[in-house]
Amino acid sequence: MGEQLSPDEKFQLITRNLQEVLGEERLKEILKERELKVYWGTATTGKPHVAYFVPMSKIADFLKAGCEVTILFADLHAYLDNMKAPWELLELRVQYYEQIIKAMLESIGVPLDKLKFVKGTDYQLSREYTLDVYRLSSMVTEHDAKKAGAEVVKQVEHPLLSGLLYPGLQALDEEYLKVDAQFGGVDQRKIFTLAEKYLPSLGYTKRIHMMNPMVPGLTGGKMSSSEEESKIDLLDKNQEVKKKLKRAFCEPGNVENNGVLSFVKHVLFPLHSEFIIKRDPKWGGDKVYTDYEEVDKDFAAEQIHPGDLKASVELALNKLLDPIRKKFETPELKKLTASAYPEPSKNKGGAKGNPKQTVDEEEVIPSRLDIRVGKVISVEKHPDADSLYLEKIDVGEEQPRTVVSGLVAYLSQEQLQDRLVVLLCNLKPQKMRGIESQAMLLCASIEGEPRKVEPLDPPEGSAPGDRVYVEGYESGKPDDELKPKKKVFEKLQVDLKISGKCVAQWKEQNLMTKLGHITCKTLTGGNIS
Repeated sequence: MGEQLSPDEKFQLITRNLQEVLGEERLKEILKERELKVYWGTATTGKPHVAYFVPMSKIADFLKAGCEVTILFADLHAYLDNMKAPWELLELRVQYYEQIIKAMLESIGVPLDKLKFVKGTDYQLSREYTLDVYRLSSMVTEHDAKKAGAEVVKQVEHPLLSGLLYPGLQALDEEYLKVDAQFGGVDQRKIFTLAEKYLPSLGYTKRIHMMNPMVPGLTGGKMSSSEEESKIDLLDKNQEVKKKLKRAFCEPGNVENNGVLSFVKHVLFPLHSEFIIKRDPKWGGDKVYTDYEEVDKDFAAEQIHPGDLKASVELALNKLLDPIRKKFETPELKKLTASAYPEPSKNKGGAKGNPKQTVDEEEVIPSRLDIRVGKVISVEKHPDADSLYLEKIDVGEEQPRTVVSGLVAYLSQEQLQDRLVVLLCNLKPQKMRGIESQAMLLCASIEGEPRKVEPLDPPEGSAPGDRVYVEGYESGKPDDELKPKKKVFEKLQVDLKISGKCVAQWKEQNLMTKLGHITCKTLTGGNIS
């Protein structure tokens, strides 16, 4: 496919929109001699989402440049990463990934006959590979292994040995797949540098590493399979796409951490070389952009309304998703989807003895709580209650939420202003002294005289809208709204505590974001409310 391109043109096509390339000179040398051999791997864990179109569009670039491309379904890695994929589901998830990735590639016009698909366990269990794992483990320090996987492997307080093996196996894949280069997200950079450091020690060639930027999710942080509200699933219906895009963070004039704009830049432009903003004729009508920088410039200048941007992305995205959804309407693929990603178990207890309980009643589990990071935009005294604060808090939506809290006795307005906090966002709104509170500010507290209270602190680097979850309950979807009569939060709240290390926990499982633990300053052993 790249026969008509010069080596320089191939280089430009291969590297466009990448954030970083390690080994640019080696890449240029290879392109002068022959076609580049590159692989992209994906651990078969949670369901792929629309951000996967970013690597898919780069794979299309690689093929246009004449590259020989291998796609690795890293099933063993999925298990090693803190068992994100249970052993009994590995094969089913590989089958799902293969079908959905192929459907994505077909939807953007990539010919599948130019690609090679490989399953990790087809070669990673061989005698030679296993011996190399042992050889590598005798060289790599625990510090280097843990550091390499810090942004990819799930981070827990007491890491399993399997997670330390993960980066070394990914390094060995480069040799066993016989490639010149590995392509991945910039979050894998530390694994790539580990490979560059240690593969030569085994007598293997140092490879080229090409990195995509991380595309922000709809809430402004990294788009993640485990964060339901940060992603659009590839099989989401049109109305679900509309709903999620409507809630997406897209502040007028703000081009930073804007997942909607990033999708235009990294998916729609590379695929179509243009983007059309659909507008009512009274606002100037449709406008065609052939340069992404013009889109960015006009949005920053507020010449593109967030509503028009979202509507235009929704239209373009549904065109990409339609053939994928249609393919997965077959009984075989519906069955595969249900088997690879079974619904969370329902609470069937009591159905026999108590006819009022139905088998559809859900378990009371922490993934039903919509807990997010928020940033206090403004804080003032409640007009009708001196003991209450009235706060406006950004939770990653288009409009901030109004929150009424009783923190007057514990923090000054200055201490709360611009502070990052943790909020429960799916309680039913309730009026407090005449003003509706749209979320609950979560705090650590210790009863006594006087009572001690501290707001919970998100990890450093957090952004409004980042999802907070309980370790081990990452994949569940929060209720749209918690029904007061069910008392879901109240039942879970009994086991919400602060550990001896000031980490927020539920039944001794840590509350976390993708960046680390939720903590408080000093109230060890306290309750959370």
